[in-house]
Amino acid sequence: MSEQKYTPGQHPSLPPPQNLVGPVAWAREHLFSGPYNSALTLAALYLLYVIVPPLFDWALFSANFTGDSPEACTNDDGACWVFISVWFEQLMYGQFPEDSIWRIETAYIVAILASIPLFFNRVSIKIKGGLAVFLLTVYPIMCFYLFYGGSFGLEVIETPLWGGLFLTLVIAVTGIVASFPLGIVLALGRRSQMPVVRTICVVFIEFWRGIPLITVLFMASVMFPLFVPEELNPDKLLRALIGVALFSSAYMAEVIRGGLQAIPKGQYEAADSLGLSYWKSMIFIILPQALKMVIPGIVNTFIGLFKDTTLVLIIGLFDLLGMAQKAATNPDWIAYNIEGYVFAAFGFFIFCFSMSRYSQRLERKLNTSH
Repeated sequence: MSEQKYTPGQHPSLPPPQNLVGPVAWAREHLFSGPYNSALTLAALYLLYVIVPPLFDWALFSANFTGDSPEACTNDDGACWVFISVWFEQLMYGQFPEDSIWRIETAYIVAILASIPLFFNRVSIKIKGGLAVFLLTVYPIMCFYLFYGGSFGLEVIETPLWGGLFLTLVIAVTGIVASFPLGIVLALGRRSQMPVVRTICVVFIEFWRGIPLITVLFMASVMFPLFVPEELNPDKLLRALIGVALFSSAYMAEVIRGGLQAIPKGQYEAADSLGLSYWKSMIFIILPQALKMVIPGIVNTFIGLFKDTTLVLIIGLFDLLGMAQKAATNPDWIAYNIEGYVFAAFGFFIFCFSMSRYSQRLERKLNTSH
């Protein structure tokens, strides 16, 4: 066997030891690094073995997918996804008239087309700014006329007919868009040097943070109409939107206040040394840094708000989860409520997970610590 020859000063290219690289080394380091970790790994694998195969069998292999009636669900050991296909339109749009669903779909398409350029770095700031202004000003007005109608020859569709995922998105998006700027104003007001402004903001924040959202919705729906004339009584959905926005803005204010307190004092002094006014220093120097630091908290508040939309069921509004529960109370489908809950949970997971992933991407993009 010939010996390998190499020039002095050069090292032979030898592969690394097998026990230091590859999947085996990774498993030894992360899963079986000691008796305790090894026991936990084996216990987790056993739980996956017990849970995952029956779950896949119920959801996929033994499930019923085709049909238009409960009689199509012949396998009692599998899920009846026929329930979802039959009630899909109600789960998406509630009792919205079938011949007017194109109005909702048009709003969805416009929102998607206007939002896509915002996620690409190559698009100019001017175009992104124009699209953002459109989404925050023109788009809500367009949606109002599309959804509610009453103008441009569109039939009026009362809000009690709104429901399903459509209603969930209306409440969540309205609450998010309204609570964010209001939360910024409240956070700045709570740190204000003017006692009156600071007191008003503190009282507002502590009041709304001290009561549960279900109480806010109940008061807005049941108690508020008792204290105002009938001609001034707003729509039930509008009252819910206002209550959700005010409730979420209080939590948003505390998240943003934490970011403002984390800004070093030197940043405020630097803004003063440049001769900037209070609002200019906040808009151009303080707030950009503070908001970047609390992105996880802001998105966490948004996700909590999105999930809290299910509470509107208490005032007779049927969102995605409420519509799934309502469909399961039908005498013909009363045995298939699990499928409705699974579908609603999957829908909420998709939206909440997407918000979480985008926030992480935004954190990495704005990270200036390296």
